[in-house]
Amino acid sequence: MKSRYLRFLKKLLVFSLILGFLTGTVTYFLPKSYLTPALPFLFFFFIAVTLISYHFLLQSIEKKLIKFTNTYLLTTFIKLLLYIVVMIGYVFFNRSDAIPFMLWFFFLYLCYTIFEVVMVVGRPEKPSTNTNNSIQ
Repeated sequence: MKSRYLRFLKKLLVFSLILGFLTGTVTYFLPKSYLTPALPFLFFFFIAVTLISYHFLLQSIEKKLIKFTNTYLLTTFIKLLLYIVVMIGYVFFNRSDAIPFMLWFFFLYLCYTIFEVVMVVGRPEKPSTNTNNSIQ
């Protein structure tokens, strides 16, 4: 389990560096009104949330398929609630920065969600040889 988590961490950090470089390049050409001072912190936020959710998914994948499915749905629900709380909280305290923040938040949400789904669903290896996990 640790080696899978470390491989995921490496891929996530490489993905985040590439995404950060591309975002930095794009923000260089955008007007100031499209930028939010919270953008660097959003990267750390999404990295942390992605790592934590993957940790729980990795723990559940070792067990029965139904446990993994339940954990996936629960982590997705909790992440969505957390994202809503962060967005509402930030917009409530920083109304002047609401639109750029929400646009960048949505962009990073899409990027990190696609990354996580590809990494979870795209795994070709089976975690265990337990026949109870397979769908027949």
